[in-house]
Amino acid sequence: MVLVAQGTGSAEHDDRAEFDADEEAQLLQREELDFEDNDSAEAGFKRPRASGVLGRLKGPDPLDIQIISPFFTKAQEFLPAWLDRCFPERRQQVSLLGGVLILWLIAFIMSLSAQLPIADNSGRAVTNLDCVDTLWRPKNECGIGGIDCHPFSNTSFPFKCPAKCASVKVLNPRAVGPLDVNYRSLVVGNNPYRGDSFICASAIHAGVVGDNGGCGRVTLLGRHDNYTSRESHGIESIPFDSYFPMAFAVTSDPDTKCPSDPRNALLYLDVSVTALLSIFTAAPAIFFPIFIIIFAHVAFGSDPPSASYHNTTVLPDHISMFAKRLLPALFCAVIIYRTTVRRTLHGLTAHVEKTVLWLGGFFLGALSNYTFDWIPIQRLTAHDLEQQAGAKVALAAILVVLVAIIAGQIYYFWLEGRLLRYLALYGLFISGILVCLVIPGVSLRIHHYIIGLLLLPGTSLQTRPSLVYQGILLGLFVNGIARWDFDSVLQTTADLRGDGKFDSALPKLLEPIVSSTAQGLMTTFRWETPPTAVDGVSVLVNDVEKARRFYSDDADGAASFEWQRPVEEQLNEYFRFGYVREGRALDYTASGTLFGNGTWSGPERG
Repeated sequence: MVLVAQGTGSAEHDDRAEFDADEEAQLLQREELDFEDNDSAEAGFKRPRASGVLGRLKGPDPLDIQIISPFFTKAQEFLPAWLDRCFPERRQQVSLLGGVLILWLIAFIMSLSAQLPIADNSGRAVTNLDCVDTLWRPKNECGIGGIDCHPFSNTSFPFKCPAKCASVKVLNPRAVGPLDVNYRSLVVGNNPYRGDSFICASAIHAGVVGDNGGCGRVTLLGRHDNYTSRESHGIESIPFDSYFPMAFAVTSDPDTKCPSDPRNALLYLDVSVTALLSIFTAAPAIFFPIFIIIFAHVAFGSDPPSASYHNTTVLPDHISMFAKRLLPALFCAVIIYRTTVRRTLHGLTAHVEKTVLWLGGFFLGALSNYTFDWIPIQRLTAHDLEQQAGAKVALAAILVVLVAIIAGQIYYFWLEGRLLRYLALYGLFISGILVCLVIPGVSLRIHHYIIGLLLLPGTSLQTRPSLVYQGILLGLFVNGIARWDFDSVLQTTADLRGDGKFDSALPKLLEPIVSSTAQGLMTTFRWETPPTAVDGVSVLVNDVEKARRFYSDDADGAASFEWQRPVEEQLNEYFRFGYVREGRALDYTASGTLFGNGTWSGPERG
């Protein structure tokens, strides 16, 4: 294996650099390929080999070392050679690198000014929202009748939305009258919107902000009836033909000077700086500054983690989470570099190809919330694969592509004589996964960063496909950590459930008694004897918790629920019932409808 040293500006320096490079290459080759004498593979060294299957798995004799032969070699080596001629000493090159990184840091910090606190013309602080923020909180967090979510009306506030909110969906079913909404944006109505709608998605639907973020004003309107549906700006809102105690309208806010979202400027800056580092630098260790720059890009720009609820600035939260996650990520980066990246980039003179394939793949994986957003798999869990349309087909296609890639990588490892050791390594990985699958009480969860860590060793080859694969996997690792942190590979049922269903028992309703009174329509709901493990029954009316009945209060405390509808109320009303245990409401039944004419259509009894 011959590695070409860069020009250094003097004959003596050239000779010494070439000697050092050749000596390092020979040592690296002998160390990595288990050679035990001074003969090279190119000289036709015949290795002792086992007979049978193991002998065939050890690879050809002599070994076929896979080194990229650059296209337009002189052109790709011109810039690093020019840099070596202009700055021949190591301390000069280190100083130049430090200067570039300092300039990048200054420009990066200046671009983050958009995350500082802002106020409208009246001096009121603008509220920073997350894509899933609402005024009416889910899972009964507003209390009976919504007491904990007041005020319902006569107030307004300016807000600022981040980018990329149009594609955010609910990942567990949400009740909207007779519907159970899932895998779509939670926008109910058409300005005004129902109080539990995503504010930022509603603002996009209304045309107040775009998918690159922006500012607006929310005005609370109190009760509103008959929420209509409309498709606008890529979002189809959900209809609701009854009343809800809180509605809001979103409008543009000329009193607020809203800074533009920095992610486009950050992308141009970070791509330019990392491309310069990749093209001008031959040393594999350039991986570390590139890793930090892309990590910062995800953490502050392209896919920043959620910040504190309804705060006035997200920057302190983002700085805190960046510092918390970067340090352990750098520890992983050192291991990745020593075991994988250094082997791939060492001696590589195809600097333009490295930049396009490896660095391009790095950004492709790090920007996965854009580049892979079209794949209909939100989470790699059995629940999502069952519920989300197209998820199984997409997973099957991904597995087919992976099998083809793995087959190609196995062939190249066989050519280099390293197949047996990597088969042993992945045997350990698979054994660990199988052990995790049988541990009781927890479920295996394969996160972004786990996929990267598992597959990266299989890219430690100096081939063009490996450059692309390694870059994408590094990007997935960075995106997974910078956005979601080191989430556990083993998670409990409660962790995986989130705000999803408990799969609990449901109340079995009896036929309600509907009667007319002077005050309106009186409906009495009853249900069968409950399981002994529950404490009471919770009642939702139009997706708002209206009452809880507990069996311990008296003999008939939770045996029935009476609902009085005023004479003037002619809208449909939707009822759901769920058991309460230890102060927490469990799963609710499907919706039963009390129509405006006083007739009842109940959920299926189960």
